[in-house]
Amino acid sequence: MNPTHLLDTSTLIWAVGAPEKLSRKARKICTSHETRPAVSVVSLMELIIKTGRGNLQLAPDPVQWWNNHVRTLGFIVLPLRQAHVEHLWSLPPFHRDPADRLLIAQAIVEGIPLVACDEAVQQYPVTVVW
Repeated sequence: MNPTHLLDTSTLIWAVGAPEKLSRKARKICTSHETRPAVSVVSLMELIIKTGRGNLQLAPDPVQWWNNHVRTLGFIVLPLRQAHVEHLWSLPPFHRDPADRLLIAQAIVEGIPLVACDEAVQQYPVTVVW
């Protein structure tokens, strides 16, 4: 099943724990049976790193949190492929966060919109939904 949208890490966190922070469009994408949103393994990596640094708390741990919520919400898990990483080479350095840059590259390569509220993302040739 091909995903219709890619959620950035903040969107995933808010979809799980603070859906009121999502825009109306983002909330609909996360909950509608008409869409097939995906989350990237890049977001799992980011959750593990942030939790390990003490910048985020996910119970009981980030891996179990991910597995429980991604399954419950029915999100597709998008793996990181070589084509995604190679696309980083063509991205201008508007955004310094490596995880966000990978998510942007994935959305571009997969040809799907990125659901994100980060204004820096809008500088890239990717469709951003918020």
